[in-house]
Amino acid sequence: MASQSALTPEQLVADLVLLLDLEPKGGDRFIGRRRPDGTGRVFGGQAIAQALGAARRTVDDAREAHSLHAYFLRPGSDDLPIEYRVKRDLDGRSFSNRRVVASQEGKPILNLTVSFQLPVDGPSHQAPQMPDVPGPEDLVSDAEVRQEIAAALPEGQLRTLAMRPSPVDFRSVEPRDWARPERRDPISHVWFRTVANLPAEAAVHRAVLAYISDFQLLATALQPHGKNIFNPSIKGASLDHAIWFHEAFRADEWMLYVTEGPWSGHARGLGRGQIFTRDGRLVASVAQEGMLRHT
Repeated sequence: MASQSALTPEQLVADLVLLLDLEPKGGDRFIGRRRPDGTGRVFGGQAIAQALGAARRTVDDAREAHSLHAYFLRPGSDDLPIEYRVKRDLDGRSFSNRRVVASQEGKPILNLTVSFQLPVDGPSHQAPQMPDVPGPEDLVSDAEVRQEIAAALPEGQLRTLAMRPSPVDFRSVEPRDWARPERRDPISHVWFRTVANLPAEAAVHRAVLAYISDFQLLATALQPHGKNIFNPSIKGASLDHAIWFHEAFRADEWMLYVTEGPWSGHARGLGRGQIFTRDGRLVASVAQEGMLRHT
């Protein structure tokens, strides 16, 4: 297997799609693949996306995921595959509901509930408008900025994360000083898309968006404190995560992730996000609470 640094954009995205795919084991039981280049702990977005994929395989193809709610119970290990067991709680006229338990070595690491809907017409409006911000073509990739400071980081997980090629191109509207962050308001605007095309299936794009939604969000709650995820004085971890899928989208086309961190305290922080397509459609809303504790 080629090293990550030698992979083409197409290979990076193909590896992401494979990671989020699942191996059926019968009886609504599935096995999620592990990252061969993991840094020790399973990324929360990976577990959410794989759990969503497991639930999706037990629902009629005509029904689409419209919301999910997840609780992170224990850290997952990159050294082990994840088992997903699905419970079929409801198959109604328009909605289906599934519960998923993700486990490693017999211990649950994530509980997720997801609801699917047969698309129908109803009242429609959109109140928030996409902020007027510079387009992605005018911005530098976050990966380039991180790699510039990676050489100054000590050997370890953070340096590995900073150097690892990503299947997603993030471009921050507000300049990020990853080495010496300054205090600023808890709001952030980040463009993103996968670095190569994805398969056409809508379920793949929802899974990829679920994966991406765990990036950036909780970090916004650290901005008023002048810290980021690379700061050794802060230990952070996701506690729960919710997504509402509003409209159809493609995760391989530019979208704007608007995040805010309205509150932090008691070793927790709250993040909220809205995701817009390039033409201004609000396609998803996200919320997350996470642990933010002094080490």
